[in-house]
Amino acid sequence: MKIATWNVNGIRARQSQVHEWIEQARPDVLCLQEIKAAPEQLPLTLCELENYWCCWHGEKGYSGVGLHVRKDILSDQPVFENPDFDFECRAVTVRLGALTIASIYVPNGGKDFNAKLRFLSKMEEWASGFLVAGSPLIVCGDLNVTRCDIDVHPKGQKKTAIGQRPEERALFEKLLSRGLVDVGRTLDPNNDRLFTWWAPWRNHRQRNIGWRIDYILVSEMIRRLVVDCVVFRNIGTSDHAPVVATFDLTGNNIAPEGD
Repeated sequence: MKIATWNVNGIRARQSQVHEWIEQARPDVLCLQEIKAAPEQLPLTLCELENYWCCWHGEKGYSGVGLHVRKDILSDQPVFENPDFDFECRAVTVRLGALTIASIYVPNGGKDFNAKLRFLSKMEEWASGFLVAGSPLIVCGDLNVTRCDIDVHPKGQKKTAIGQRPEERALFEKLLSRGLVDVGRTLDPNNDRLFTWWAPWRNHRQRNIGWRIDYILVSEMIRRLVVDCVVFRNIGTSDHAPVVATFDLTGNNIAPEGD
């Protein structure tokens, strides 16, 4: 199973790129963030992606997330839900067998840093329920926090910068303490250029002067099923790159398997 997450920074402006990449990558589950569109604003080709059960959760020109599941994974349309901590169309979940997958877009915090901290705290409380229940969880998305200094290019490291502040990093680590594993860093622990976002100026993307703020987090109980986790740095014109994790579900009953 391939699970992808991508902050597209405006789905309507990049619909052709999204379609092209879906055809190439063929993710079984696709999580999108910052779609910046209400469902009624989406072209039909986006609103009903071919071969996917689709959920678009957004509002005009701001925020928004998507969560899409290939129909060869589930023959019947799944139930998409918004967790209690969702606001501004920032979170949607789906259940595949015993497994819950979430597409989440954490507030940047530039306009209201305390709102960001509240969101992270409530998300941590929500995730803890899965640990208590012994239920597997995968959290995908733009979490707008760099875990530690290795996740920021040296040219961009600044302790007071939003996204690097100690209090938000502490909440991120508390989230991980609820039985979640950062698979990108776990599989590539020493890579100090594992970035997923680049400021759109001074050729930062071409020079790989970025931050790592897009993640796939998985429950400890299924980390052994992760085969790889790849950042596709050269895809699209969003300021974020897609991140794709591949899982080997052979012989497991956690979630349905694709073709």
